[in-house]
Amino acid sequence: MSAYKDQDTRLHGIKTKIRVVPNFPKSGIEARGFIFGPPIALAIGAKFVPLRKPKKLPGKVISQEYILEYGRDCLEMHVGAVEPGERALVVDDLIATGGTLCAAMDLLERVGAEVVECACVIELPELKGRERLNGKPLYVLVEYVEI
Repeated sequence: MSAYKDQDTRLHGIKTKIRVVPNFPKSGIEARGFIFGPPIALAIGAKFVPLRKPKKLPGKVISQEYILEYGRDCLEMHVGAVEPGERALVVDDLIATGGTLCAAMDLLERVGAEVVECACVIELPELKGRERLNGKPLYVLVEYVEI
């Protein structure tokens, strides 16, 4: 969590762009990041580039495989969605072991983007996913710690 979370205007910006949707359907695991990514992109004047699981995006894609604590998975992105030299903010709903965020950063960096920071709604700090981000800043709204 940011040491200056109370002074960080980005958190206020994120909070004001998210609304609660009662009884929201809970299907499509990787699609949860889509709830947060587009409003943040709109708020900061950036484009939104979806990173999806295999065979969810139409057209030509590039992919990045990664290892999870329980197996393997893959993220895909449209070819040409990001140009070399563009700056990227990676947004997801949760960071646990960091596998998905690392795969997203690897995919973006492979096409020449500069990943500036990551943002997640929830962090499970006991799983130490933050340590895998190679020093990239990570901003979270909620740290879930079992008592």
